[in-house]
Amino acid sequence: MAEIFSLEYPQSLGIYDKYADAQKAVDYLSDEGFPVENVLIVGTELRQVERVTGRLTWGRVLSAGAASGAWLGLLIGLFLSLFAEGSSAVVTIIGGIVFGIVFGLISGALGYAATRGKRDFSSVQKVVATKYEILVEHKHLAAGQALLAKMPGNTTSPFA
Repeated sequence: MAEIFSLEYPQSLGIYDKYADAQKAVDYLSDEGFPVENVLIVGTELRQVERVTGRLTWGRVLSAGAASGAWLGLLIGLFLSLFAEGSSAVVTIIGGIVFGIVFGLISGALGYAATRGKRDFSSVQKVVATKYEILVEHKHLAAGQALLAKMPGNTTSPFA
């Protein structure tokens, strides 16, 4: 699988600020008959971005732990109820939910207590690229450059 993400002697065909622009350039190359199977779009200059979504309090931590535990308990209770007979299936499901809530409360509380107030907020993270470089096999570089030079509205920067 790693071979699909590598080129032999790759050369830079251009650098774009937006992925959509790099994708547009490769699409143009494809439309012009360029062998695009010799092309990679590589996100470079990576940054980790963290969006703070809210304040963490004991109430939010415990309610989130209870809710996730209830879902886990429901799943386990439903699975175990397949092997229960008669009305004990309902008891098994309810027991699973109760057990899940208790487990969720405990695990949520332990996790939050372990931070000792050093992270009293919730957030989501992702890694984003700030530049997108089109790489091409060295033997196709000149043809790719010639095609992109004719592309209307091309915003490539071969030296960025």
